[in-house]
Amino acid sequence: MSEKIVLYTIDCPKCKILERKLKEADVEYEVVKDVDTMMSLGISSAPVLKVDEDLMVFNDAVKWIMSRKSR
Repeated sequence: MSEKIVLYTIDCPKCKILERKLKEADVEYEVVKDVDTMMSLGISSAPVLKVDEDLMVFNDAVKWIMSRKSR
């Protein structure tokens, strides 16, 4: 079973870095840019990566991506 991965982004510089890292790691993901949706999930700053039900801020998301690349 594959993970459901969603990138919550506002296209800021950090958002673009995280999106580039996802692409480099060949991770399939959805993109959500709707601020109201982010706020309803308790997201107050972007980017946030959601893997299944886990929300990760930038640094944790980068670590998660790097751990996938080493598999």
